[in-house]
Amino acid sequence: MDYMLSTKEVARFIGVNEKMVYTLVAEKGLPATKITGKWLFPRHLVEQWIEANTINYPEPRKDLPPYEGILIVAGSNDPLLEKAINLFNRTHPEHVAVFGNLGSLGGLRALRRHMCHMASSHLLQEGDGEYNFDFAARELEHAPAVINFCRREQGILVAAGNPHGIASVVDLATPGLRIVNRPNTTGTRLLLDRELEKAGVDGPSLAGYHREVARHLDVGLEVAAGRADAGPGIRAVAGMLGLDFIPLRWERYDLLVTKERFFDPGVQLFLGLLTEKTFRELADTLEGYDVRSSGKMVFPTENA
Repeated sequence: MDYMLSTKEVARFIGVNEKMVYTLVAEKGLPATKITGKWLFPRHLVEQWIEANTINYPEPRKDLPPYEGILIVAGSNDPLLEKAINLFNRTHPEHVAVFGNLGSLGGLRALRRHMCHMASSHLLQEGDGEYNFDFAARELEHAPAVINFCRREQGILVAAGNPHGIASVVDLATPGLRIVNRPNTTGTRLLLDRELEKAGVDGPSLAGYHREVARHLDVGLEVAAGRADAGPGIRAVAGMLGLDFIPLRWERYDLLVTKERFFDPGVQLFLGLLTEKTFRELADTLEGYDVRSSGKMVFPTENA
């Protein structure tokens, strides 16, 4: 199992002695599991842990140039966000909004490197109660403004009629079942990994776990074409493609903006669009969205 590391292997991987590994597990949250009395370390989670705890990133050579009509959004992809960007471009032809599909973590890192004006993110924090704040604190030097874009329903996409009778993430371990996955920079992958861990399922051992596609829609297309039996995704895609959907949770999907760029004209116009009737009508054309809080400031708040 080359995706699982022994204590000796993880010590060599991160460049410490074996005794220090146990300290990192106990005090620093190094991901580990004990099987038959031995510690094992999922390699992909160790890599995520290292990246999440990295400090002193190289400084960007320069900031974004002054706003001149091009609004750059980067991070987690979403069908409603795509529609909102198209609406923005139709409504404000003197501006152009573009999107970079980098995953939630990728969006925060692009924001840190001053490569975008807004980052879209839905990173579930430890404890399953809050989104994005802890990750933003780790990735960004200063706390950003956080504005809700929507709430949306995450789950498992399966073929129409659910022919394999999948009822929960536990069933993804059924012999012969193939899944398709999202990259480990995405909030969807983070949610799936946590749900698998809570259910006691060894994610990396699942057939197809390491086969990654870039978008929610791509997961749905793989399932619809029969190349996968299941995959993590949002209800909106199930509705678009006529798939069945196993719900996991409703999540908050936010836009994060550095305070230096918050009052850029394009940023303000885009955020203002989220409270308008035309945007809410777009959401009504898709399943699995709640836009009652769209456009509302999540942070800072009056009590922050």
